[in-house]
Amino acid sequence: AGASATFCYTSPIQSNYSSTMSDSEQYHIENADAGASATIPMEAGQIKKGGYIMIKGKPCKVLSISVSKTGKHGHAKCNFTAVDIFTGKKLEDMVPSSHGTTVPIVTRTEWEIIDIGEEGELTLMDEGGNQKTDVNLPGVPENMAQEIRDAWNDGENQVSVTVQAAVGQEQVVAYKKDS
Repeated sequence: AGASATFCYTSPIQSNYSSTMSDSEQYHIENADAGASATIPMEAGQIKKGGYIMIKGKPCKVLSISVSKTGKHGHAKCNFTAVDIFTGKKLEDMVPSSHGTTVPIVTRTEWEIIDIGEEGELTLMDEGGNQKTDVNLPGVPENMAQEIRDAWNDGENQVSVTVQAAVGQEQVVAYKKDS
């Protein structure tokens, strides 16, 4: 009755496997920055006004939340009214307060404009001297792109822009003319 068993498991994948990889295999590493890690799970009841929420796959800023209590066995529901942080479009969603939803990780960074191309492509530089060339003048709101061009005045003035990023998208959301 007092017999002891020793269990040893050797993974079949490890044995007889050479550790060298072919060149094509070696450098094909998927970048997980854009999709999965761009959002975090959160209980709907924990999201506050002014916070962020994903609605229909779009990162949104919460404008208002109304909580409705349902019957004896139902869940309280959170009714979110939010605005898409990139397009300004209003979206609504209703989620039971105890259910999980996703929240986008939103970052804002300051960049100085070095150049503005004819098509509105920006050449930007941060405080560390790093350059960024994958952002264009904003399409929303309509007049901001022209205001930035006017403020920059072909390099006469120093203009900084705020680039907001979420779920793999980036857009200029604000600018200021440095005097």
